[in-house]
Amino acid sequence: MQDAIQMLVVFGAFAIITKIITDTMTRHRIINKGLVDENVKYLFQNYGRRCSHSNIKWGMVLVGIGIAIFVRQIAPYSVSDEMMVGLMFLFAGIAFLIYYPIARKQDEPTKN
Repeated sequence: MQDAIQMLVVFGAFAIITKIITDTMTRHRIINKGLVDENVKYLFQNYGRRCSHSNIKWGMVLVGIGIAIFVRQIAPYSVSDEMMVGLMFLFAGIAFLIYYPIARKQDEPTKN
């Protein structure tokens, strides 16, 4: 049963990633061919910049969660399961707090 769930998660993630990539490619092709008006081009103008911000954010969050798992591996007897979940949320939250000034600083030149 667990193997079936794992395979479902893997194939589901693969399907979602494929859909996102193909939708993005379709949007870019439509815009580049000029099949939309200027209002729609304005909506997708900073799409690449927003995407890079998202990559930075989720990379930092996953590093924070990885640090919590690493702490658990170093001291397995002093960190309980409940404390492990707490550490994951704590480090993920710290990553979000660190990300906010970085994203804000990178967005300043585009607002001017």
